[in-house]
Amino acid sequence: MTDQVFFNRDLSWLDFNHRVLLEAAKDHVPLLERIKFLSIYSSNLDEFYRVRMPVLMALDNFSTGNEDRNVFETAKEKIDGQLNQFGTILKEAVIPALEARKVNWIYNKVLPDAVQEAVAKLFFTDILAHIAPVHLELDETSFFAENNKLYQAVILTDASDNERLKFINVPSDVLPRLYSVKAEGREYIIFLDDIIRQHVNHLFPDCTLRGIYNLKITRDAELNIEDEQDENIIAAVEKELARRDYGVATRFLCEPGIPLRHLYRIVYALNLHKASIVEGGAYHNLKDLAGFSLKDKQLEYPEWPAKDAVTLAAEEKLLETMLRQDIMVHTPYQNYDLVLRFFNEAAGDPDVEEIYCTLYRVATTSKIVTALMTAAKSGKKVTAMLELKARFDEANNIKWASKMKDAGVKIIYSRNTLKVHAKVALVKRKSDSGSQYLGLLATGNFNEVTARFYTDHILFTSNQDILKELEALFGFLAKRKKKPSKEDHIDFEQLLVAQFNLQSKFLMLIDREMEFAKAGKPAAITIKLNNLEEKILISKLYEASNVGVKIKMIVRSICCLAAGLPGQSENITVHRIVDRYLEHGRVFIFNNGGNEEIYMGSADWMNRNIYSRIEVCFPVIDPQLKHTVREMINLQLNEIAGAEEQQPRSQEAIYQML
Repeated sequence: MTDQVFFNRDLSWLDFNHRVLLEAAKDHVPLLERIKFLSIYSSNLDEFYRVRMPVLMALDNFSTGNEDRNVFETAKEKIDGQLNQFGTILKEAVIPALEARKVNWIYNKVLPDAVQEAVAKLFFTDILAHIAPVHLELDETSFFAENNKLYQAVILTDASDNERLKFINVPSDVLPRLYSVKAEGREYIIFLDDIIRQHVNHLFPDCTLRGIYNLKITRDAELNIEDEQDENIIAAVEKELARRDYGVATRFLCEPGIPLRHLYRIVYALNLHKASIVEGGAYHNLKDLAGFSLKDKQLEYPEWPAKDAVTLAAEEKLLETMLRQDIMVHTPYQNYDLVLRFFNEAAGDPDVEEIYCTLYRVATTSKIVTALMTAAKSGKKVTAMLELKARFDEANNIKWASKMKDAGVKIIYSRNTLKVHAKVALVKRKSDSGSQYLGLLATGNFNEVTARFYTDHILFTSNQDILKELEALFGFLAKRKKKPSKEDHIDFEQLLVAQFNLQSKFLMLIDREMEFAKAGKPAAITIKLNNLEEKILISKLYEASNVGVKIKMIVRSICCLAAGLPGQSENITVHRIVDRYLEHGRVFIFNNGGNEEIYMGSADWMNRNIYSRIEVCFPVIDPQLKHTVREMINLQLNEIAGAEEQQPRSQEAIYQML
């Protein structure tokens, strides 16, 4: 393993985010969608600074290993180059394209006379009440700049020509970031920042304005939670959430041109000594472009109405249909309503006695959780494995935990050392022959909102062998152990479960393909993941490549595997897809001498997924479902990077196929 080449996970992720940015540069992508990709790029980068940059800073300071040295500086260089490209795409492509449609986006320009009256009205009626100036003295330490909030540093001189430095907030958390003003037959898109800048003299009438600069501070977002008993864990998470926005500053983003003496004065006053000082563009928090105020359906992707995976007769029950056949829903191409129906039917079916479900990222207004609460209120035994530590969804999950408990749902919280990332649900109902199981096994969260733009796969099955293993897993989860012990041994034959058999089973499946290759028989592996980092599994793929196994991979984001290297990975190709939907499904296909085996599930091949989470992968057994999955993957493998315009993009092709 020491001679093998692995890419750095964080630099690989930055390459993925760059790929997101490149979508905004493509002329064939609808204009408003290009603006959304700029927003997604910016939002992704903010999270990177909150979550990963603190790690890279620490490694840069303390690591002596060659692998970790200089990654921090390399990451900064990559980001700087990408931000320059971001500005170029915006100013030289997106803004001119808007102007051609009589939409003037005022970007780093003086507001034209035509909008002055309307802008003044906005400032005095909507904006002024939300602005609170702060004076920064040299010894000022009481003011705390909140995480990812926008501020402006205002440099003034008073009547005695003394210099003053003021800080004012840009209230984009409570007001629109972008305003639309119509004047003289054109539409003007104006930043909230510029409306404030235009009227800042009103805030300081006795001073002369010398300069005004946009600023933002990004803070470490990691939560430090010790393992707690059930009654204490919510309090522990809430305590850490309250502290999250007060974490150590990791980035101080400033507008170009601010005089150095004032820059260092701000650094001293706001205790930003450990932050990376980054000179950005004229505007920050461009994730706010997601709320771009122009509305025009012609500038968006054409609608793809979700299709029905299966058609049920008026009186036909989904649960009864599942007893006859497996069903698979491919979101967002197909309608997620079938998942909602599963939970609703289970809640209302008098024969259903027990319902079990894992919940990771719950929708803000969740119909699924509502169904679980209804089932509990009607006397059914309902158990929800709720992950409180799903990053940036903690507060929403806490809210639902309280509501579910009040409704009678039994809540199981995972230990801090063992997150539950599996996406599974189990229904147990009585029948003439005894207990009968029905279940859902998915690659993505039970979340009806993200199902509209995440590509995922949900298997509806009554396979009793699979579901009895799922019941055994829920029994283990109820114990809330840090790790499985010998007493917790479960013979998983159908399911691949992290902490039990997932890694060993994948290694065995790769070994089997290697044996076919050594025997001179066709051997192939196709894997689709969000992220690929774990070195034992990557090394096994390298070994397989070296004996002739043909390996095709689709890896959306982090990829530490170096493909196409002689003597290491010459039989491996890696493909990345960025399109209108977020690729989220995990699929594993092993040729198996022509009798393909297909698995799907929640597990990426990251260290965290393999070693510190409960993940579930499941077999796809039904021949027709296997055929459909294979066809979907083939369409994506056939999409040639850089040639999207010469052939149908894979997501459109999949939509047409289903």
